[in-house]
Amino acid sequence: MRIHTIAKSSIYALAVALISSTAITAQQADLNKKIDTATMVLPAKSMQREMTVVGDSELYCAGFVQSSPMSTSTEIVGAENEKDQHVYFQGDYLYINAGSANGVNEGDMYSVVRPRGDVNTDWTNKNDLGFFVQEVGAVEVHRVMSDVSVVKVKTSCSSLLLGDLLQPIPSRKSPMFEYRGAFDRFSSPSGKASGWIFMARDNAEVLGVNQIVYVDLGAEDGVSVGDVLTVFRPLGTGNVFPDVKKETLDNKEDGYESNRYEGGHFSNQAARKKGSEGNGAVVTTENAKSRRPSTLRRVVGEVMILNVKERTSTAIVLRNSSEIHTGDRVEVK
Repeated sequence: MRIHTIAKSSIYALAVALISSTAITAQQADLNKKIDTATMVLPAKSMQREMTVVGDSELYCAGFVQSSPMSTSTEIVGAENEKDQHVYFQGDYLYINAGSANGVNEGDMYSVVRPRGDVNTDWTNKNDLGFFVQEVGAVEVHRVMSDVSVVKVKTSCSSLLLGDLLQPIPSRKSPMFEYRGAFDRFSSPSGKASGWIFMARDNAEVLGVNQIVYVDLGAEDGVSVGDVLTVFRPLGTGNVFPDVKKETLDNKEDGYESNRYEGGHFSNQAARKKGSEGNGAVVTTENAKSRRPSTLRRVVGEVMILNVKERTSTAIVLRNSSEIHTGDRVEVK
């Protein structure tokens, strides 16, 4: 009787196991089917993370060249610790020559700028580009008195000095990143507004990605923040080394032919001879260059405009295929 009961229990357990196994197998098959037919769903465009091209450092520390006069009424006239230091940075307390009588309030923010002088350059067709203004930091009003105020340096792009000017903080917004495909080193001219890179921040002359440059295209040329400019130079120009005058050996000296099986007196590295039968003068590098269109150019990079003034703009190098130089040409894409 006991054996019979055990047998029945075993058969029941086996049946349950088979049923469970069949159910699991069916569930797995259903899951596999769902995976096979699944479609990847990307987040809506509004939910995708957007990236700015530059941060606040590039927006508010880049400097600019402007031609219109700027206000010089409000400046830094003292410092809490001026006995022991003459340059000031983030966290220092300074005095400005404006107070409640001038409409200054606690919590007001100001940009600190330093005009550096007129820009004189050969890299432009414009008569007068204006003067360079260095952006050195930002301050917040900490205490207000009648004719002076205490400000705290909130951000320092460079060292601040007594005599630096205060200006209202400009409203600037970084362009958003957009994928533009592979860099085209052989792009054709667009025919749009063109100019020069006439200067770079910190007087740099050989430039790469993320460096700040100044171009002689401004509001008068119809450019806007976010415009991308192609950087190029006429083909064969712009080297930092002396020009290569001759790339081939000539045949002025013997020594390339065999003494026994003497043939023509020429080098296998010599330049081409003129004429349909190769019996004319040697074709020089300059000869060859004279027969090509003057519009050939070397494309070396792209810059994006961050700040537009009357006759100039501040831009940042987005990408480059080789070094960019001050004096390179730019053209709106």
